[in-house]
Amino acid sequence: MNEKKLISFMGILGIILSGCFFVSGSIFPRPREIYEEKVGGKGGAKVLILDISGVIKEEGTRGWMTAEAGTVEWVRANLDRAREDKKIKALILRVDSPGGFVTACDIVHSELKSFKRDRKIPVVAVLMSVAASGGYYVATVADRIVAHPTTATGSIGVIYHGISLEGLMDKVGVEEKAIKTGEKKDMGSIFRGMTDKEKEVIQGIVNSHFQRFLDVIREGRKGISDETLKNVSDGRVLTAEEALRLGLVDEIGYLENAIEAAKKMSNLKEARVVIYRGSAAALKTIYTKGEGAEAEAGEGFLYF
Repeated sequence: MNEKKLISFMGILGIILSGCFFVSGSIFPRPREIYEEKVGGKGGAKVLILDISGVIKEEGTRGWMTAEAGTVEWVRANLDRAREDKKIKALILRVDSPGGFVTACDIVHSELKSFKRDRKIPVVAVLMSVAASGGYYVATVADRIVAHPTTATGSIGVIYHGISLEGLMDKVGVEEKAIKTGEKKDMGSIFRGMTDKEKEVIQGIVNSHFQRFLDVIREGRKGISDETLKNVSDGRVLTAEEALRLGLVDEIGYLENAIEAAKKMSNLKEARVVIYRGSAAALKTIYTKGEGAEAEAGEGFLYF
């Protein structure tokens, strides 16, 4: 390196090290609030597609550089926006979920039910790869359910997940000591097995939520008989053909069929098909928690 280049390099280095080096803008883009994007169709009226994907949970995560919305938060943000847009004439639920936490599934169902009551527009659910358990639970709010030919659905039931480390602790010589106010206060603790009475208590809770699941199906699928519902509510996964034959869905088809059904139910010859996008970090709903209030494992122990 010749003398002139060395002097120039040292000068630039000195500016950077002195703290006088500026970059216009930010290396971290500002989170964008929810916005609409057209994905098909034409006309003044709109059909909104709302995705319910993955494990259905109440809360998302917000880290230093990334953010992920919880299902409840995302659904509420979509519905809040859609309530204000009178051009939206139908809602399509695109469900691709194996289920999730009992409370989260129930809140999503309740939010959708409230939206239907307020806006009085048709709701069509289209079941993608998987719409099982809690995924089917939320789909029952729809006026019409379309299943893809390869959809796996059903799995109607409730499950409690618990583990016991009692045997392992005995092997390594570790003993847990709990001082409690009641016999069942540490029921479900990972440090010991459950007694028969405790299993009865947990089973009672599971049965109660299971009954709610059945009631939701009866409300949404009025044509299904109690005998049929009893036969399919043993947790089994159903094919699209089986679900159609048993009355759990109305049609086997594709997303285009769901869009056409939504337009027909809304008396529309044409409509723009839209979705909402936006950064999880920018969402603001009644379900959005403040800084430091992130959800971790343990958000619930009962699952649809």
